[in-house]
Order: sequence, then structure tokens, then C-alpha cells
Amino acid sequence: MIITDVSVKTFLTKTRRHSDSAGHAHPGPAHQVQQAMLIIRTEDGHEGYSFTAPEIVRPHLIDKFVKKVLIGQDHRDRERLWQDLAHWQRGSAAQLTDRTLAAVDVALWDLAGRTLNQPVHKLIGAYRDKVRAYGSVMCGDELEGGLATPEDYGRFAEKLVKRGYKGIKLHTWMPPVSWAPDVKMDIKACAAVREAVGPDIHLMIDAFHWYSRVDSLELGRGLEKLGFDWIEESMDEQSMSSYKWLADNLDIPVLGPESAAGKHWHRAEWITSGAVDILRTGVNDVGGITPALKTMRLAESFGMDCEVHGNTAMNLHVVASAKNCRWYERGLLHPFLEYDDGFDYLNSLSDPMDEDGFVHVPDRPGIGEDINFDFIDNNLVKKPA
Repeated sequence: MIITDVSVKTFLTKTRRHSDSAGHAHPGPAHQVQQAMLIIRTEDGHEGYSFTAPEIVRPHLIDKFVKKVLIGQDHRDRERLWQDLAHWQRGSAAQLTDRTLAAVDVALWDLAGRTLNQPVHKLIGAYRDKVRAYGSVMCGDELEGGLATPEDYGRFAEKLVKRGYKGIKLHTWMPPVSWAPDVKMDIKACAAVREAVGPDIHLMIDAFHWYSRVDSLELGRGLEKLGFDWIEESMDEQSMSSYKWLADNLDIPVLGPESAAGKHWHRAEWITSGAVDILRTGVNDVGGITPALKTMRLAESFGMDCEVHGNTAMNLHVVASAKNCRWYERGLLHPFLEYDDGFDYLNSLSDPMDEDGFVHVPDRPGIGEDINFDFIDNNLVKKPA
């Protein structure tokens, strides 16, 4: 049960996702990128894994922080190990981010499940084994036939409904799109989607525009007329008081925070201040499965739903372990990409969706990712001599 080693394998994988100058994902030609797999090993030979970006698990982070906390410890003591690692962030948060905490915590949960031959959501205490997915659409672009016009959004939404999605979330246009952002264009796109899918499909928006209060209010009132389920991140989330103002002035539920720091502690302040109607969490956003579950229970104590940000198996297990989460976020989706093609370092999808729009939680041990270990070993990034 004792942890004896923590290591990282960095490898090359192909993707058709490209990031623009602001970090937003768009489709493009296939190209190679680096991916990292964190490995936690115990004295009896069991291993737990998690995938992340290489910069999240750089060697100095593993040596300076992670190994000091984990080596020689019982891997089952996840709560204490998470707390001890989080404590290191005092004075070191610029280096030791919540995403590093998340990678370690996910690998510990995966290790526990693999050791006991149980899926993580069953270890936590499952509420369900399947959940509705909403299609999370990529940001708008200027690609012909892509997501360049409101009509493009409408056509793509029709395809998603035919695929089985009962909910769709829009990410509309953002810089570096030459003319973005624009509230009126956002509302036109939302109106085109509503017209295309009819009144029974659930619709949401993640504006992510850092709009002003006035712009956010205009957008929110437009969404109310279109029957949207929620508005998300229309302003900079560092201003909690701006979200309280928005929630006070809109009938449509305000969801958040997603990118605000502070883990579950800060999200408690958002609840008590009245800044949100639906709480937001996510494994990478708050530093792991362990604090994501704390956030879910926190929201439940206030009679609130808590929606989980992001896809992949780690988030799916959190969704499956809570009553007060209605959706699994599946994507990002685009007319020029096929999400179900999966990843070359996994033998199968972690979140396959059936024709009725349900994603079934993996019943494989641990996180349930069907890892292609041979592919990873055959595509390792060579360390400089």
C-alpha cells in the first residue's frame, strides 16, 4: 500500500485541434503534440495513472513537491495527501497549480480503483451509472461552413440533435475573431439554434467574453426570451460582486465560477454572496476529484445544482457520484471534427454516448481509461542528452 515511486512519461500524440492566439480550440490539419502520463507506483507493483499537459508535471514539480508528499505514504490516505500537497501552494502557487494537484489526485483515485478492481464512482458511492450529455460546441470561427455565422450554428445544432444530444451549449465568437465579441451576434446565434432544434432541447451558453455588466445583462435578457437553461462566464470571474449584480437582475440562472481560483472554499463565498444560481466545479478547476466532490456536497447543502466543467473519465466519475448534477459536458464539438474518433493513446472512448443521449460511466477499474500502453511507449519524447 506504500507509494514507492512517482514518474512521468511524455509522449507524442496526433490531434486536429489547434489553439489560436487566445488559447481557444479550433479544427485544423492533423499535427503532433506532447501529452504526459503521470504514474504513481506502490511497493506491491500496483500503478495509478492520469493524463495532463507536460508543463503541469514538470520534473522539478514532481521532485520538489509531489515526491516529498507521496513517497513512503499509504496511497489510500487520499484526503491527507491532497491536503498536504495543497498546503505546499502557500508561497508556491505560481509553480504548484491546481492542475498539478488534480493530476496527482486523479492518479491516486485511479490507483485505488485498480488495486481493488473497482471503478472510481463505485468507490466514492455511485448515484447513477449513466448521465445525459450536452454537446459542448467549440468557439465561433471564420471558417466557411464551420461556425462562422448564426446559420452555421443552427445547422450544426440540428446534426447534434440527430446524433442524440438532448442539450447543447454554445461557445460563441471571441477574439482573435476580427469583429468579436458582439452581444447582438451572440443572441442571433442562440436564436438560430433555438429555431433549429425547437423548444424541447436544453440550451446553454458559455460566453467567456469578459463583457461588461451592461453587455451581460443584454445577453442574459436575450437568452431568457429564448428559453436558455443558464448563462455562464460572461464577465471576468475575479469580480464576484459583478456576478451577484447579474444574478439579482436576471431570471435565467447564472452558473459559475469556472476559472476563479480558491477551490471549494471560494465557491462557498459565491454561494453565500448570491453570485450564482448553479455552482460550477471541475476536476482540473479545483485541484482534483477530492475537492470536486467537496464542491458538489457544498452545493447540495444549499439546495443547489452543481455542474461539472469538462469531459474525460475523471469528470464523468464525479458526475456519476452526485445527485445534484444534471449533465455531463461532452466535447468540444465542431462540424469539421468527429469527437467519437477518440485518441490514439486510448483503445476506446471513455465516454461513449448512446442514441438516447446518455453517456455510460466506464465500469473498468479505476478511472476507466482504456490506455494503449504500447502506443505510449512507442512514442515517447526523447530526453535531451
